[in-house]
Amino acid sequence: MKPPLGIGVLSFAHGHVGMYADVMKDFPDVRLISAYDDNAERARPICARTGMQYESTVDGVLADARVQAVMIGSETSRHAELCIAAAAAGKHILLQKPMAMTLDECDRMNDAADASNIILAMAWQMRHDPANIKMRELVRTGALGRIGVVRRRHCIPVLFSEAFINGPTNWHIRAETNIGMFADDAAHPIDWLCWTFGKPVSVMAEIGNVLTSVAPDDNGIALFRLENGAMAAIFNSSTVDAGECTTEIYGDKGLLIQNYGDGPSCSVPGCPDGHALKLFRYDTRAWQTFDIPKPASQGDRIAAVPRPWVDNLLNGTPPAATGKDGRIALELVLAAYESAKEGRRIALTP
Repeated sequence: MKPPLGIGVLSFAHGHVGMYADVMKDFPDVRLISAYDDNAERARPICARTGMQYESTVDGVLADARVQAVMIGSETSRHAELCIAAAAAGKHILLQKPMAMTLDECDRMNDAADASNIILAMAWQMRHDPANIKMRELVRTGALGRIGVVRRRHCIPVLFSEAFINGPTNWHIRAETNIGMFADDAAHPIDWLCWTFGKPVSVMAEIGNVLTSVAPDDNGIALFRLENGAMAAIFNSSTVDAGECTTEIYGDKGLLIQNYGDGPSCSVPGCPDGHALKLFRYDTRAWQTFDIPKPASQGDRIAAVPRPWVDNLLNGTPPAATGKDGRIALELVLAAYESAKEGRRIALTP
């Protein structure tokens, strides 16, 4: 595939896709061609500032031979429909999370991508974050020894926001378009967990409304058991507006701490001597820090997604995350909901 890469958009319902377009408009090897959205008022300002042609139909984008790949940012309930149509048209795909509403939809989407020999990539921004990349390296090279316990917090404050609840983004809080807030946002740390440690073997969870009642759920905690026996706790909340320590990984040789790994922790002032990532080694009884700065905002992580995706397509290399990864994350999310509903441990498929 030779540059410039022709890009289209299928829906700006998810705000991240508009941010991707804002970043990509300055890429010399990308040409933003056209964008479909069923809400013209939402799409037209983004199209105007990024140079895209607004299209009122999906076919208006997919029938254009100049469009080689599309970004899909619709409501989750439309992911399968749009993904399968894009695959049938031979367009590569960058898809927002969660991948779909059901595992059957995931399977049909992956089958469509395979049948058309196109690349279905997931927009998991955690895989492009320098601190997360370094943590994964330290875990996999044995710097912490045998892992015993992992804790990851990934939070947002959106259910405290009237603009989010009553504005055009409120499709996020409807079960028929997005399952629930845990599905919407815990998908990120759950994908990070699988990417870093491998797929867990079981889950126990509590998910529900604690501080609000406007969405199907507002807080959730899922306890996963990893294949090596380690325990991993994922805490996801839509009602947290400040924080600092986002990750702790305990091994038999050391402790790894990540700060400033989500939106709430980026939005408050950092501690004067705080570090984005630090490792305590049990043998030396000393801290080691890394030259990884605190992100200016969560937007920095979101903005890091498009460049690797474009490079993968232009160079013919695998994407950072595929539709297979998207299916695994949804499987774990749905298993956590099942556990919370039934009050029991759920075994996960190998």
